[in-house]
Amino acid sequence: MRSYNQFTALKALTKGSLLAMLKSPSALFFSIAFPLIFIVAFGLMNGGGMSVDIAFDKQSDTTNAIYQSLVHMDIVNVNEYADSNELLTDFKKGKLAAVLDIQRTHDSMSPYYTIQFKTCNAAGNDPNIAKQILTAVIDTLDRKEFPDRKTIARIAEPPAIEGRPFKYLDFLLPGMLGFSLLSAGIFGTAFVFFTLRQTLVLKRFFATPVKRLNIIISEGVARLFLQILSAAIIILVGYVFFDYTLVHGLSTFIQMLLLSMYGLIIFLGMGFVVSSLAKNDASIPPLANSITMPQLLLSGVFMSPSNFPSWLQPICKALPLTQFNNAMRVIAFEGKSLLDCGTQLGILTIWLVIIYAIAVKVFRWE
Repeated sequence: MRSYNQFTALKALTKGSLLAMLKSPSALFFSIAFPLIFIVAFGLMNGGGMSVDIAFDKQSDTTNAIYQSLVHMDIVNVNEYADSNELLTDFKKGKLAAVLDIQRTHDSMSPYYTIQFKTCNAAGNDPNIAKQILTAVIDTLDRKEFPDRKTIARIAEPPAIEGRPFKYLDFLLPGMLGFSLLSAGIFGTAFVFFTLRQTLVLKRFFATPVKRLNIIISEGVARLFLQILSAAIIILVGYVFFDYTLVHGLSTFIQMLLLSMYGLIIFLGMGFVVSSLAKNDASIPPLANSITMPQLLLSGVFMSPSNFPSWLQPICKALPLTQFNNAMRVIAFEGKSLLDCGTQLGILTIWLVIIYAIAVKVFRWE
């Protein structure tokens, strides 16, 4: 007598699950259309804005009238950095129009101050705007204090450093991609397994020779296939139509898809937990949202977690979606590989172990 082929059963279950998802408008909308709406909207926005961001060198004199004038201007955002490496990173990404170093001169024949006006070619036209503002500030002070046409300061411009412009889309796309995977992994898995359990489909499976593990694997593989396909579409739309940065092209693209697979496996585990804890289908959205909403707000989907208060920073950094987003941005923009994301992958792996340990403990077949 022929033995039952578990692999054939696994393929059939996976195919059935995938077809069911492809026939679900809501699944396709939240997997592909929802994140694409945000990417297209922000991709069509023009950069530049009505203000410029600058920073001052740690050694800069901040007691002078030039500094005070710039700090109090509405169109100038003065960014403060405790870490000089973080300043340099943002500078090379083009996030800062200029870094100023104001020093008092000791030559009585020279202007009172010399301003080192440091720029990066990644900042586009912002350095020119910042220089115009700085020149206007100096001219205003000259008219008030030096009617004999002397000047309070001289601007020195060293050669611009090399950098790569960091667009908002370079920040947004990984965040939207991560949130899309998180939502699909939790909501999709939770509703599917709760429905299979409630309609006694799982119980009917037990009457067949199909192994229980194959039922879970088939759902996971089907969702992996659909979500990785949607991830590929999202990345390619950003790259082709809105100049999303993929430093090493195809290699970076593949690295991002591999990270997406790893992230989705973790998020699927969260879905298993929610489906087991839910008492009825009405309780699934509140349970799922209690996991997804804090991560949407705190994990850097729309803005950097550094904008939150210092007491909240450890919580932001501990969230799995934060680490996923950070790793995705490092791979896409800085051109690093998965092997260079040891810290992020390490924290994600800790979450993987914790989540599946809970899932194994609480998962119910009936």
